[in-house]
Amino acid sequence: MQIKHKSTIGKLPAGLFVLFLFLSESVYAQEVNSVFRDDRINALITMVLFSAAVLLFTRWARQGKPLFLRKIAGLDAVEEAVGRATEMGRPVLFIPGIDDLDQIETIAGISILGRVAQITARYETPLMVPVRHPLVLAAGQEVVQQAYIYVGKGDAYDKDTVRYVAGEQFAFAATVNGYMMRERPATNIYMGAFFAESLLLAETGNAAGSIQIAGTGRPEQLPFFVAACDYTLMGEELFAASAYLSHEPVMMGGLKGQDLMKVLIVILILLGVLLTTFTTDIGVVFKSWFKAV
Repeated sequence: MQIKHKSTIGKLPAGLFVLFLFLSESVYAQEVNSVFRDDRINALITMVLFSAAVLLFTRWARQGKPLFLRKIAGLDAVEEAVGRATEMGRPVLFIPGIDDLDQIETIAGISILGRVAQITARYETPLMVPVRHPLVLAAGQEVVQQAYIYVGKGDAYDKDTVRYVAGEQFAFAATVNGYMMRERPATNIYMGAFFAESLLLAETGNAAGSIQIAGTGRPEQLPFFVAACDYTLMGEELFAASAYLSHEPVMMGGLKGQDLMKVLIVILILLGVLLTTFTTDIGVVFKSWFKAV
């Protein structure tokens, strides 16, 4: 006697049939490969530690606990420099770099612009923000407008405060230099990504007698700013500026969490050097923990 087996797969709707095949393939793949990659456990531990540190410091900041931030002279001088421009009746020039909005230095510069715009709005000081890219123009206008609204001076906002100047590097530098020599701004603030035009801008501002505060993450441009500006933010000081100026809990938590992880990484590097130098076997095992991080 022959028994006929009737399969029910052929009677399934097309969507369920595709889902059945997908689940079957997934189960087979899990049988062949492990669900977790054991060689990435170190990366998981690092991510958990970093996330926990950020959340802990953010909670402390919201609770009002004092979190130590070392003094950054250039940022402390921002309000004083804007006050000087107010007393002299001259504008403040802010340049958020010359790179596009997809660069982290430009984002940091735009964030600092928001804080500077709040100060200029409060003091009713003219602000000039030349930009090189359309996206930076849109972001800058929005940030400045929100800063004016935040301090209750929304009616004083001028859309031409942030203006598109030129798309080419040295055409931008020439236009801004001409503005410096004509209008003689009392304060020049450069925060963002700068390239070969950095010395041209800083030297012209110095010749115009302006107080100059600069910050960039480009090591090759720092010497020019140091030589021609009154204050210079170096490297990560630019990225810490937003948290330093605003003391916003989320920013403070991220900044302190990064600092804690940097200290931990330095300790692990020193420990690895010692173990590798004096205990070869343990040193090899210790180094293997960090291969996939």
